[in-house]
Amino acid sequence: MKPKLNVLIAEPSDIIRQGLMSLIGDEEFAFLAPLRDLSTDLPQRIPHLQPDIFILNPTLLQSPAKMQLAAISQARPQMAIVALVYQYIEPQLMQSFKTIIDIREQGSKVPQLLRECCQNVDDTTEENYDLSDRESEVLVLVAQGNSSKEIADKLNISIHTVNTHRKNITHKTGIKSVAGLAVYAMLHNLV
Repeated sequence: MKPKLNVLIAEPSDIIRQGLMSLIGDEEFAFLAPLRDLSTDLPQRIPHLQPDIFILNPTLLQSPAKMQLAAISQARPQMAIVALVYQYIEPQLMQSFKTIIDIREQGSKVPQLLRECCQNVDDTTEENYDLSDRESEVLVLVAQGNSSKEIADKLNISIHTVNTHRKNITHKTGIKSVAGLAVYAMLHNLV
């Protein structure tokens, strides 16, 4: 028998949260204690909770929303973060989610959406990649806003070598944006 997928829901409305849980069902999914809001220590709690799916009302994100979402994502990279939407959300923010559940979605489609988003999660992010000392140095300088040329000058290496380190960092962390790398560096006490 296949293990159940752990689902964490962050939604302030009891009616919406209970309705969603009822639609999803508990045959394939196990529900963790729901959240009414997003506490500042959530990125530290996520690894202990171990959700496979995090259904999140995007209106709970605080500014800057993309950075908060990146921190949550980095806390458990293999977790699928799903937006629960029932009002307008900026399209740029919506691109940060694995999939979207619209409140007007046909109920029978919701479990299928969740199954699909878990099947498509990249399993390579589950591997534990450690950054080398040099990659950590490059990461810190990237997080501080330095360009590849500036990093090359500071570390006395070629720009090509810096770009190779940056590609390795992106591959190992699964983070492509400078803002996301800055959050990663902060979460790992590198800056």
